[in-house]
Amino acid sequence: MKITIIGLGLIGGSLAKDLRRSKFATELTGVDANEIHAGEALELGLVDRVEPFEKGIKNADLVIIAIPVDKELEVLPAVLDGIDPNTTVADMGSTKKMITDLVKNHPKRKQFIPAHPMSGTENSGPTAAIDDLFRGKIAIICDHEDSGPQHLALIEKMFQVLGMDIAYMSSDDQDHSTAFVSHLPHAAAFALANAVQAKEDRNIIFDLASGGFRSTVRLAKSSCSMWKPIFEQNSQYVVNSLNVYIQHLQQFRDCMKNNEFDKLEELILNANKIRTILDGEHPHFIKNEETFIKLYTK
Repeated sequence: MKITIIGLGLIGGSLAKDLRRSKFATELTGVDANEIHAGEALELGLVDRVEPFEKGIKNADLVIIAIPVDKELEVLPAVLDGIDPNTTVADMGSTKKMITDLVKNHPKRKQFIPAHPMSGTENSGPTAAIDDLFRGKIAIICDHEDSGPQHLALIEKMFQVLGMDIAYMSSDDQDHSTAFVSHLPHAAAFALANAVQAKEDRNIIFDLASGGFRSTVRLAKSSCSMWKPIFEQNSQYVVNSLNVYIQHLQQFRDCMKNNEFDKLEELILNANKIRTILDGEHPHFIKNEETFIKLYTK
């Protein structure tokens, strides 16, 4: 299968590695506006060749868009305009509603599969690409009823080859859900990093920093060029999730401020229940409006 990947960073590069190793891809073409990244991807063998945009999307069986979501607003319509009649297009962006609304009336809309593999690291660029980044994770496919069955089947097969479970959601449900499980943790990590750096004696604090702090603040190393557009496009749901989070932070603060340590113990024990949810072996069923979504946690 001839696959073109637009955006050769962590997600695009990791897809290239796994799709080549699994032989799902027989030819891999890269498209990247960053010449340094394009050169690194070639040097690392992530793709067979790098082509300009117009040439890169021609004669491809599958075009995967793995770029920041603000850039996708420009690139996706151009991809749909320029692809062949049988080419499948999928994007990997973390936000969906604004993107799907943009192309909902495009004549080639059925060739497009809006998708979001729930996987990644805080690193970026082609050198961040790793094997098996997606294995055991969940891939979200949005608004599947708006895509052609043959194109949907191809992307389902791709995610299965990557070792992913698949959830089906509306674009709006996807944005709402990821605001809590993906976007909120990043916002909290950015805020925590800023809070610690604002301390006058921060050097002493950093000298004392151990595993707990490092693991909590790890996401604050994530790329601004990727996350600023995500927060912009999903600002309503991210603000809602931040409001809920702030309420719970205030509960913890007030318990200590008012010496209500029995209540604090209740909050901690309740939080401990997350272990059962995250480590459970059984699938969880979540009802989002009229759609039942089967999410697997392992």
